[in-house]
Amino acid sequence: MSDFKFEITESLGVLSENAKGWTKELNKVSWNGRDPKYDLREWDPEHEHMGKGITLTDEEFEELKNIISTH
Repeated sequence: MSDFKFEITESLGVLSENAKGWTKELNKVSWNGRDPKYDLREWDPEHEHMGKGITLTDEEFEELKNIISTH
């Protein structure tokens, strides 16, 4: 697997924490120096390792908020 870089540019909130201390978080993350995107995934306490997650553009995030607010 190729190397990649990431930077959490803004921490928006923690949704939950498991028994091992990993937290499910919503953050803005810059992947490989690109513009930050909304990112939802689990992180270890040091933010060095991560689980699978999803990233959303600003437009996708706004659409998700609209969907959630109507249900």
